[in-house]
Amino acid sequence: MSSPLPPSKGAPARPASQAGRAVLFPEATDAQWADWRWHQRNAVRNLAQLEKVIPLTPDERAGVQETSSLFRVGISPYYLSLIDRDHPLCPIRMQSIPVRAEARVRPGELEDPLGEDKTRPEEAIVHKYPDRVLFLALDTCSVYCRHCTRRRITKGGEAELSKEQMRRGIEYIRRHPEVRDVLISGGDPFLLTEERLEELLAPLYDIPHVEMVRIGTRVPVCLPMRVTDSLARLLRRYAPVYVVTHFNHPKEVTPEAREACERLVDHGVPVENQAVLMRRLNSDARIIQELSHALLRIRVRPYYLHQMDVAQGCEHLRTPLAKGVEILQQLRGHTSGLAVPHLAVDLPGGGGKVTLQPDYVVERGAHETVFRNYKGERYVYPEPEELDCSCPYDAVWRERRWG
Repeated sequence: MSSPLPPSKGAPARPASQAGRAVLFPEATDAQWADWRWHQRNAVRNLAQLEKVIPLTPDERAGVQETSSLFRVGISPYYLSLIDRDHPLCPIRMQSIPVRAEARVRPGELEDPLGEDKTRPEEAIVHKYPDRVLFLALDTCSVYCRHCTRRRITKGGEAELSKEQMRRGIEYIRRHPEVRDVLISGGDPFLLTEERLEELLAPLYDIPHVEMVRIGTRVPVCLPMRVTDSLARLLRRYAPVYVVTHFNHPKEVTPEAREACERLVDHGVPVENQAVLMRRLNSDARIIQELSHALLRIRVRPYYLHQMDVAQGCEHLRTPLAKGVEILQQLRGHTSGLAVPHLAVDLPGGGGKVTLQPDYVVERGAHETVFRNYKGERYVYPEPEELDCSCPYDAVWRERRWG
């Protein structure tokens, strides 16, 4: 049994991008650096631009060349400023600069690893689960993550939805009263203008059976200056709206990212995190614990730790399933439950999410169940004699509530 992990340290006091900005973008004014549109216009998008700012390894150079027809390169100046220019295993670098292995498709890898296209009744809609749909709003991102599960879309070519496609997606939801939850994703929905985003949120808000909206975004991680007061107020206006973001390493939890997340929370917009487990990047319990603690300090809930999907070109980043379970076992009991995310596996081909956890049951009997705790000690839980678990008052309550 592993020993308790040491407590994680606090976030750095000064903006983490400051040193990188001074080296890579010395002519950028404070006003430009604070403008998310400036970052979009000045993103690094090809090998020539990348070589001017980062001393690439031969593997990275070949990776950019060999994946150029397969998937976009795009790195915002802010996210680029966080890269360690001297170390190819920098977690920011590994997520944003391709290596040669990405150009290889391994056995078992799929173009559509989550089986979304077969449950896509409209261009904008994926309806895989009974009570919720995925609304694909656009195909662009502020940074094109090398582990992207939806690279068939974000590689380009689909662009922002037309007004007609958006209308058809909204009408599909309106016609399906079983849909109570809409997840807006893409691409990154926060790259839409606020006017365009409101054109999507407002009609969804007016559909009686839509109870909540979630927005999947990496903007707080890769382009935090996009999270303005105006954007936060817009989201609050159509509450309940939940932001689901995607920090993968504590290095990404910068003062700028903190400001973006706390701006959302301060405006009444809950934020949760879905991290992806990646080999040699965050595949260590100490890193995941530090990430969880850093997120909780900025009021972001660590929700999922995802086993990487079997997307084409990503096997070099995937971990064995047992590694994620091992990490949870090292966390459980050594930190608060809020800091222990659910380990989720999205089953290849469209089977949906399942969760894994360490097995703490040693023995099951008719009258008792024997457990081991996080220290490996045995404990007995006595089973009750009465086994009837029906809830008779439920029918009465429903009758009085609904008539």
